[in-house]
Formats: sequence, structure tokens, C-alpha cells
Amino acid sequence: MGSPSSAQSPSGPSASTRPAPKGKIGRIVAASLVGTTIEWYDFFLYGSAAALVFNTLFFPSSDPLVGTLLAFLTYAVGFAARPLGGVVFGHYGDKIGRKKLLVISLLMMGGATFAMGLLPTHASIGVWAPILLTVLRLVQGFALGGEWGGAVLLVSEHGGDERRGFWASWPQAGAPGGNLLATGVLALLAAVQSDEAFLAWGWRIPFLLSGVLVMLGLWIRISVEESPVFLEAQKKSQEQAAAGVKEQAPVVAVFRKSWREVLLAIGTRFGENISYYILTAFLLVYVTVHLEMSKSDALNALLIGSAVHFVTIPLWGALSDRLGRRPVTLIGALGMAVWAFGFFALLDTRSFPVIVLSVTVGLLLHGAMYGPQAAFISELFDTKVRYSGASMGSQLASIIGGALAPLIAVELLKDYRSSVPVSLYLCFAALVTAVTVWVAKETRGRDLAKDGLDHSVPAAARKDSVPLGR
Repeated sequence: MGSPSSAQSPSGPSASTRPAPKGKIGRIVAASLVGTTIEWYDFFLYGSAAALVFNTLFFPSSDPLVGTLLAFLTYAVGFAARPLGGVVFGHYGDKIGRKKLLVISLLMMGGATFAMGLLPTHASIGVWAPILLTVLRLVQGFALGGEWGGAVLLVSEHGGDERRGFWASWPQAGAPGGNLLATGVLALLAAVQSDEAFLAWGWRIPFLLSGVLVMLGLWIRISVEESPVFLEAQKKSQEQAAAGVKEQAPVVAVFRKSWREVLLAIGTRFGENISYYILTAFLLVYVTVHLEMSKSDALNALLIGSAVHFVTIPLWGALSDRLGRRPVTLIGALGMAVWAFGFFALLDTRSFPVIVLSVTVGLLLHGAMYGPQAAFISELFDTKVRYSGASMGSQLASIIGGALAPLIAVELLKDYRSSVPVSLYLCFAALVTAVTVWVAKETRGRDLAKDGLDHSVPAAARKDSVPLGR
């Protein structure tokens, strides 16, 4: 797991990892949260549209599930581009800084989403409609591949050691925040428009709205300062370069020296990633196609669950500052393995309040995995490769996890006409994360300015820890 470094000196944490003043850290958290909310709004908007309208407008088919499957294939394409985005953004983020790359990712994502709102459909231009949609989805995935790592690192490297779990969990709340925003806009349109009007033009409104949101995000994001931990590491690299010492490219260094940490990041995200897309994107298909309920019921249930999810993710992050990253993640992973079966049983009641309960409990358990994740993955890597390592581990997990989850779930439902195989798939994914976290070492309290994972956790962070595994 990297060579251990010496314990912190009695004089306290290094200047670079001392927590930023509350006003300053508040602005940094706000910039990361607003930016990630907008980017996830764009990304999740596509997932919701794939389940509700793209199957009809861009992939017409006699079988509704087949059309949905084709729409989700382009949904998966966005995930396929994310590791490439992680490599490119990670490399330059480790070389020139987190802030610049975050601005670029926001512009790319917003531009692609706005363009989707202008696309002609299959009825107008035939096969070119799904082709253009797929190209724009690739741009979305590439941009999002660089967004997550930069956003969580900017907060993690400003937030200090003792409350890093809490501060770093706020960009994580951007995922349900974006889903809340996307689902809310779609739910509003579904409530005030007929199905015919929504299919004809109403679906375009949320995509065009992205242009306004991006301008807001840029205004906030440009105002924040670069990470002090990165600036210190950059200064050391420049001094070494002046002395004739050559450094490897960050992505090469990650795979040569930190491949175990990359695997840990993948395993940690595996169950979290799969569960989230089943609880959100696949939920819309299951409720509207399999249970033949209205779009409004599905969207409103997701809206309520996402609101609770948004509020509770920082609470799970704060809890990880007291108990450790591993115990909190295990609560979520093991809970999800069990809830995988109760989730669909409650959906099958076709009762709206029961469906809301099912979605909300599922997202609460997901939050226990997701809240501590930003701090945990950030703490696995050294500063010079942290953007690359965190991005690669996260985005590789998104390919084998989130990209395939709706496809696999729809295919299982189509073949077996039962939710049981989907529950087994979700349970397996959650157990993979549970095992990964169990064998990992606790990272809480690491000084991010030091190279090598320091397992001599400071006493202030250690006193409330719960020992698990090794």
C-alpha cells in the first residue's frame, strides 16, 4: 500500500494540511458541490431520458424493452469514455492543477448536454440521430471522467485531516443533487404536459437548461483557489526538475507503484456504482415498463429518495471521521446486500408510499458507501499521482459497474420476467465492495502532504475508531 511514512510531529499537522478557514473551505465546498451537481444533472438527465423518451425518439422498436436496451447501450458508451477522461484530466490535473481542469470539464459537459437538446430525432434524420446522440454521450463521459477526481481532491486537500470525511462528502452529494434536479425537472414537465407534448418537444427543455446552469457553475468555480497540497508538491517537482531529476508521467507511476490502490478503489466503488444505477436508472424502467405504472409515480418516488440521499451523504461522511472509512462503508455494503431483495418486493406492491420507502432506504444505504468514499480514495494515493490514481480507480469501476448495471438488469428482466435475478446481481456487487473494504487498511487521519500511506493515525483521529480486520 505504499511505504509508510513517519508519524506526525508533536507540533501538529503540516501547514499544507491544516484546515482552511471556515469561510474559505465553505467557498471551496460550494464550488465543488455546484459544479458536480451540474455535471451529474447533465449525466443523469441522459439516463432518465434513455428510460423514458430516447427509446421511442432515437431507437424505435416494436418491443419497448428492446428499445430501452438500445437506449441504455448509448448510456453505457458514456461510461466507456470516462476512464479516458480520467487518464487525460488526471495527467494534466497532477501536472498543472485541479482547478483549471475542473473548469474545462464543466464546459465540455454542459456544451454536450445543451447540444442534445437541439438534436433532430430518428423520424427526422434516420440513423444519424442515434449516431450524433452517441457522439455527444461520449463527450459527456469524457468530461465526467475528469470531474469527480478533481472535485473531491480540491476539497480533500483543503479540508484538513480530522474532518476530511465530512468536507469531501459534499461533492459526493452532487450526484443525488444532480439526479434530484434532473428528475425534478422531468417530473414537473410530466405533470404539466401530455405524453404527446413531452415526446414532441418537452423533453428538450431540461437539456437546454444546462446552458444556464453551466454559466452559474463557472462563475462559482473560477473564484476558488488552487489546492495548497498540490502547489507544495508542484514546487518540489519543479525543484527536482531543475536538479535534473526526471519524473514518470502520473498515469505510468500509478500503474507501476500504486496498482494495489487502484484495485482497492475499483472494488470500493463496484457495489456502490451498480446499486446506484439500479436504484435510479433501472428503477424507472422497472416501474414504468414492468409494473406499468405512470412516469410521474416513478419520478416522484425517485425525487423524494434523492432529497433524503442528498441530505444524508455528508452525515455519513462525518460519521466516517469518527468511526473510520471502513466501518461506515461496510454498513452500507452489507445493508445493500440484504436490501437487494426487499427493494423489488416493495416495488411489486405498486403502492406509491411503499415504493418511496423502498427507494429511500436503498439510497440511504448507498449513501453509507458513497459518503466516505471521496476521502477514502483520496487518502490512498500520494499527491503527485492522486488525481490520476483516484480518477482511474473510480472510472474503471464505472465501466464494469455503472455502465453495465442498467443493461444487465434490463436483460435479466427481459429474459426471466422476474426481479429475483436482478436482486442476486445487486447482492453480489454489494458483497464485492464489502470484501474489498474488509481487507483494506484504514486511511482516516492521513496527512495528504506526506508520501506513503501513514498508518500511525494521529491520536485525535484514533480515539473513536472501531477496529475492523487488519
